Amino acid sequence: MELPRTPIVSVQTTEGRGFSPEEVAARCADRLIFVSDQAPPAIRDQARSFKVQVEKVVAHYMREAIASDRTTVYNALKDAGHPELAELIRRL
Repeated sequence: MELPRTPIVSVQTTEGRGFSPEEVAARCADRLIFVSDQAPPAIRDQARSFKVQVEKVVAHYMREAIASDRTTVYNALKDAGHPELAELIRRL
């Protein structure tokens, strides 16, 4: 049985904050796209460029999802009779 070349589990942490959309997008792209160092240079360069673009697209849509979720939370708090708390969420 051949052992995997890349670690099965990795741990990343932050201090005093959560992960940014860009950080999560980079982790996502790392899981989706593997670029071999032994690939022909032209293919390797194209794959690395594609990976960078994937990171940008994923980060963009993550920011949209975050904004949409905040809108949902804002509306739920407002509907529940907590307009002050809803306004604090909206300002994030």
